[in-house]
Amino acid sequence: MLFNDIIGLPHIKNHLTTTADRMRIPHAQLFTGKPGSGALPMAIAYAQYILCSNDNGENNSEQAASCNLKFKNLSHPDLHFAFPVAGNDKVKSHPVSSHFLEEWREFLKTSPYGSLYDWYQKLGVENKQGKIGVDEAQNIVKSLSLKAYEGGFKVMIIWMAEKMNTEAANKLLKLIEEPPNKTIFILIAEDEEQIIQTIRSRCQRLHFPPLSEADIAKTLEEREDCSHTLAKKIAHQANGDYTKAIHILRKNSGDEQFEAWFISWIRSAFKAKGNKATVLELVSWSEEIAALGRETQKSFLLYCLDFFRQSLLMNYKAKSLVYLEPSAEKFKLENFASYVHGNNIKEITEALETAIYHIERNGNAKIILTDLSIKLTRFLHKKAA
Repeated sequence: MLFNDIIGLPHIKNHLTTTADRMRIPHAQLFTGKPGSGALPMAIAYAQYILCSNDNGENNSEQAASCNLKFKNLSHPDLHFAFPVAGNDKVKSHPVSSHFLEEWREFLKTSPYGSLYDWYQKLGVENKQGKIGVDEAQNIVKSLSLKAYEGGFKVMIIWMAEKMNTEAANKLLKLIEEPPNKTIFILIAEDEEQIIQTIRSRCQRLHFPPLSEADIAKTLEEREDCSHTLAKKIAHQANGDYTKAIHILRKNSGDEQFEAWFISWIRSAFKAKGNKATVLELVSWSEEIAALGRETQKSFLLYCLDFFRQSLLMNYKAKSLVYLEPSAEKFKLENFASYVHGNNIKEITEALETAIYHIERNGNAKIILTDLSIKLTRFLHKKAA
């Protein structure tokens, strides 16, 4: 994967190529960005630039050509990956990244901007919490203790580094602090605050902003044969996330189902005030969502969080920042937005974030969602100050 394949972000590309050209490469770096911002493909392109001595595309030697071919197949022996995994039908116990390299290469070739949820769907483990555990840490230590196959650098890319548990993080701490000669760590995270401070403090951090609408629209036109008008519309809805843009284009984002669940939930919450019978609808709704996989539950609650924030922007006349376009009949964002205001948005946000937190920690989803539903009923009936 070359830098030319990466969407936008010229300032980050320039920074990375300059440090590599000057041989001032930090031994540990932390790339932080939201899903679809391009942190993972950028890390791979950076690794290819270093290992293949690409020199801004001017190196046409046979050795560089061979190296680039290995990267095209994601099979370069000095490029290592670690990523969250969980047991599935293929691997029953002690799963580690090396067990899933075939699936990982397919995922990168088809969805280089893919999210963690997309990856779990690929593995078929939506009902489980993936992690980077101590078995993975032992494999990383073992693989990096060997000499580089081609005598140059070794690069270890740890994707979704916040999924490292405490045991794994502590085992890798010394290695990240004092790695073997010519060994580079690139950690990629969506939320760096979930990585232990002792590891964060040893990494040079690079923050990836959301992609611009212009860059997403241009890429959709060039790579997906999308019309200019449709590309602009999708780019606006994607909110800086290229993977979301692709899902919207192919109509497989799952947002249609999320929207249906959300609207059903909201309508029941409105009816529940002074109507005890409607509480049973909220309990039934909670049971339906609780029956889903945990990653789907988390993705849905994040969608709800975004829906409320967009409603708040609509209510306060910031229409230029509103990208959400509900497709359901008889539901208008403009009408709903008046119920989301400065007097309840903080409580709604905190309730949703708390629910996500407890679901991540394997709490009882039915209890969590029922409690959230009852709280939402109270919050939505609050009057604006």
